[in-house]
Amino acid sequence: MMRELPAPPRADEFGELISKRVQEVREAGGTRETVSVELNGQPLHVEVIDLPLSSLYYNPSTHRIRAQRSHDPERDAALDKDPWGGESQDYLHFLLQASPANPDLRDKDFDTLRDSLKEYGQNDPGLVTRHGVLVNGNTRAAALRELGEQSMRVGVLPESFTWADINAVELALQLRKDHRRDYSYINRLLAMEEQASLGRTPEQIAKDFRIQTRTYHQERWILSTIRELNERSRTGGGSGLRLVDWEGAQERLKELHRLYVKLESVDRDQAEVLKELRLAAILLNFSKTDVRHIDEDFLKGGFRDQLPKASGAAAQPQSVSVPGLGLEVPAASSVVAETRAMNDEILRAAAVVRSDAPALGDEQKSSAQEVCDRAQQAFDKAIEAAGRSARLRKRKQLAPARLADACASIDQCVSDLVQARSSRSLDEEQFDEAVVKLRDSLLKLAQQAGRGLPQPGEGVSWLLDAVSSEGTR
Repeated sequence: MMRELPAPPRADEFGELISKRVQEVREAGGTRETVSVELNGQPLHVEVIDLPLSSLYYNPSTHRIRAQRSHDPERDAALDKDPWGGESQDYLHFLLQASPANPDLRDKDFDTLRDSLKEYGQNDPGLVTRHGVLVNGNTRAAALRELGEQSMRVGVLPESFTWADINAVELALQLRKDHRRDYSYINRLLAMEEQASLGRTPEQIAKDFRIQTRTYHQERWILSTIRELNERSRTGGGSGLRLVDWEGAQERLKELHRLYVKLESVDRDQAEVLKELRLAAILLNFSKTDVRHIDEDFLKGGFRDQLPKASGAAAQPQSVSVPGLGLEVPAASSVVAETRAMNDEILRAAAVVRSDAPALGDEQKSSAQEVCDRAQQAFDKAIEAAGRSARLRKRKQLAPARLADACASIDQCVSDLVQARSSRSLDEEQFDEAVVKLRDSLLKLAQQAGRGLPQPGEGVSWLLDAVSSEGTR
C-alpha cells in the first residue's frame, strides 16, 4: 500500500540545486521545454531541466516493480526500512532491469530500451520531485546509468506535491494509451487496489484503467485469491509464495474466475473444488489448454481421484460454530476440505522450492521438490486422461452438431426461398440442382446412420423410410 516516505538524504541541498536549475532555464529566455502531466483530471505543465544521474533516486513506491519487490523478502524489508540507502537503491536497479515474471532473468524489453537510448538518445523527459526522486523514468534512468551517461532530462514537479499526488501522476502517465511499456499484470492489480484504498469507486477506477466495471471486480477477486494462497503457503519457517510468482498466469486466472462465477450459484462445493484444482495446476505451470480440462466433466469422470491425497490430513468437522452467536453451521464438505488440503501441501512445497532463504536446508528443499514432482506427475496423467475423454466426447457430438448446423441453414433457405419467389428472382434450375445434391447427401447419411442400429430412433427411422421410398421410385 502507498505510504508517506521520508525525505532522502541531502534533500534540502538537492532541492536548492533543482530550484536553481529551474530558475536558470526560466531566465535564459527563448523557448523552454516543458512536459505535461495530469493531476485530478487537469493538465499541468512543468519545466524540464538536466540533472546529474548520480543525484537521482529510484522511487521505492513505483508501480512498475511493486510486485517484484517480493522476489527477495530480506532485501524488500531492508528497502522498507531504508529506501534511500545504497543497498536498497541497488535492489531497485536490479528489479528495473529484471524480467517481471522471473526477476532472476534479465528483461529483453529493458535491453531494447537501453539499445534505443544508446542509438537515439533520450527523447522523452522523466519526472522528478523537488528532492530528486524519480516519479516517471525510473527504467530509463537505470538504462542510462548502464550506458555510462552522466545526466538525464527531467520535468520538475511542484514543491506542494504530496506522495499521494506523486503516485496519482505516475499512474495517470502509465495509463495513457500511447505509453510504450505497460505495467506487469500483478502491478496493475496492485495499482487498482491502491486506488480503491483511496476511496475511489469501482466505476472511477475502471474508467481510468480503460476496462469494464465487471473486469475491475474480476481483477480484485484475482488479487484477493493470490493473497490468500500466498498466506496459505507459509511454512513454519515463514517461507511463502510471493506476488511475483503469479506473473504470467493472467489468462488462466481470468478463465478460473469465469468458471467459478458460473458454478458458484449452482453448486458451491463443485465451484470450490474446481477452483482449488485449477489453482494447483496453474502453480505447477500447466498450460492454459491443459488447465481448461479441469472442469465439470473432470469431476464427473473421476479424474480428481487420480490426484494425490494430502498426507496426514485431519478429520474434518461436520459443523463449525459462529463465535458470539452460539450457532452451528455446516462445515465445508469433505471433498472441498480434502482438495484444499491437497492444494495447501502443494502451495507450501512450491514456496520452499522457490525460496532462496538460507535457513532452508537441502533436505527440506529436496522433500518439497518430491511433493511438487509427485503432484506434477499425477496432474499430468489426470489432465491427459481428461483430454482424451474430452476429445472422445467431441467426436461423439460432432455429427449431431453438424446436422444441427445444416438444419439451421435449411431453415434460412426456406425464408430465402419465400422472398425469392415473392420477388420473382428465384433461379429455379440452380435451386433444383441444389435439391438433388441434398438428396444425394441424405442418401449417404442414411446409409451410415442405419448401420448397427437394430432399433433406430424416430429421426433415423424417418430417414431410412424416406430413403427406402426414394429407392422404390
